[in-house]
Amino acid sequence: MSFLIGVKTTEGVFDLQTARALGIEGEPIFCDNSKEALFILRHSCAHLLAHAIKLLYPDAMFFVGPVVEEGFYYDFKTAAKIGEDDLKTIEKTMKKIAAQNIPIERYETTKAQALDRYADDPLKTEVLSRIDADSVMFYRQGEFEDLCRGPHVPNTGFLSNVKLTKLAGAYLGGDSSREMLTRVYGIAFADAKALKEWDTRMEEAARRDHRKLGNELGLFKFFEEIGGGLAVWLPAGARLRSKLETLSFNAHMRRGYQPVRGPEILRSDLWRKSGHIANYGDNMYFTTVDEAEYSLKPMNCLGHIAVYESETRSFRDLPLRFFEFGTVHRHEQSGVLHGLLRVREFTQDDAHIFCREDQIGVEIEKILEFIDRLMSGFGFEYTLTLSTKPAKAIGSDELWRKATEEIEAVLKKRGGYCIDEGGGAFYGPKIDVKITDAIGREWQCGTVQVDMNLPERFDLRYTNEKNERARPVMLHRAMMGSMERFIAILIEHYGGELPFFIAPRQVAVVPVSEEHLPYASEVAELLAKAGIYAELFDRSETLSKKIRSAEKLKTPFIAVVGDREKEARAVSLRDRRKRSEETLDLNAFIAQCEEKNKERNAFE
Repeated sequence: MSFLIGVKTTEGVFDLQTARALGIEGEPIFCDNSKEALFILRHSCAHLLAHAIKLLYPDAMFFVGPVVEEGFYYDFKTAAKIGEDDLKTIEKTMKKIAAQNIPIERYETTKAQALDRYADDPLKTEVLSRIDADSVMFYRQGEFEDLCRGPHVPNTGFLSNVKLTKLAGAYLGGDSSREMLTRVYGIAFADAKALKEWDTRMEEAARRDHRKLGNELGLFKFFEEIGGGLAVWLPAGARLRSKLETLSFNAHMRRGYQPVRGPEILRSDLWRKSGHIANYGDNMYFTTVDEAEYSLKPMNCLGHIAVYESETRSFRDLPLRFFEFGTVHRHEQSGVLHGLLRVREFTQDDAHIFCREDQIGVEIEKILEFIDRLMSGFGFEYTLTLSTKPAKAIGSDELWRKATEEIEAVLKKRGGYCIDEGGGAFYGPKIDVKITDAIGREWQCGTVQVDMNLPERFDLRYTNEKNERARPVMLHRAMMGSMERFIAILIEHYGGELPFFIAPRQVAVVPVSEEHLPYASEVAELLAKAGIYAELFDRSETLSKKIRSAEKLKTPFIAVVGDREKEARAVSLRDRRKRSEETLDLNAFIAQCEEKNKERNAFE
């Protein structure tokens, strides 16, 4: 039986009480796992969380409790020290409240009355200070009530399929200069089956966690003494990066891109001219050199603009496609750092294309074809999103309109895209590439941005067919997004079982005993000459232990050599992917490895 819990209109999602009070009619929302229904359920669960916390910790004061992509959370403070173990108690209390089917009632009061009520509560006073209205909304469930505009379910009985997921710290209002609050995250669904399926996905995600696998496979590490969000790449991880960069470099060259390189630190005057400091300054690092202010680059655009400016350009030169594996630095809050997925230093496979306006469509089509090749080569499904002008932006409405129309024309020909209103970069609209991994999670990776603003700010020119000065258009483009993020996604997508052609350890050569070491060394050397990375497992361990060590490192091929293999000039091959074993002639094995190494279709 379906229960009506709200309505959806062009103005947004409303609960039944609000819709009836305001006379709103719209598309009905039933209690299911649709996006709109989950928004209402999870918003109500944030209040359920606060209700439970207030019962357990009476001194608790609450800031905000929004719905977010991963569920919901509530920020609060209390004198009690809350740890991960306390989440079970809080969750149990939430479910007890849910089981009581307490009606959730909406009422309205004046802002002045609310300020008077919360005169001794600095967090609610802060919330009220951000509301620009004479009246405010409250929702009450039993003895608990909270300032909120909704929407909410009719009663707590809808909220039994809830689970608390993690505990974190969060600065008040996201401002690092303010006090630290406690943040509790949770997830909720309309039914127990959906919650169970989510649990199963999370267990699989934990098994595939790139931080765990990165440590086990010896790919990268983070050191507290070096600093948060700054990865150190170990030999195996550096080999993986190098393989990806080499394949990408060759693919770019085949497509008419020219390699360039800009400095990692530039004078701040340039970043002011570009609009980055005004619109992105909070994410930048600054320093002083010879009494002048410099900035570590958060993006590679300005270096590529300098390359464009280094020569006089003609219409015959365009399009100019510059690319760089550019290392950038961004000041991320410590609370959002997450392995390789969110770091403070990362390398982009960044490109900037300078073209005429009539070339925009063709160039975007070529970029999307390149992206499609990359994604399909790694087995990713993906979607394209057109992100439009944000509230904080530079440039005229006319430039934004023209740029957006150029992107939309290409996407309409392709079909199957969605729109993110206000999600564009501050200098131009963009296409965001969102990939879906092996367990159904969506990740933001590549991007294509049409920029008519920076060429205007830097007065970029070329000579057109009429020998007149004309303005080029600048296309910003990253395919993998960042090497760090893309590698993290690859690790989790494949569960560490990376394809042979990018695997940091392709073959483990395992001698049965020390007397077989000379032949094992010869096998490893021949593989190296063929361009295959082979690791010789020559430790003084039992054969079974050496094989287990190679398996734990998820090495695609394990080549065991003993008396029989030495005499026949062969290897006893264990194929990790096929879970098979066979004896192969050495030359045939090397040829098989060479063939597997050619599976580089992700960049061809």
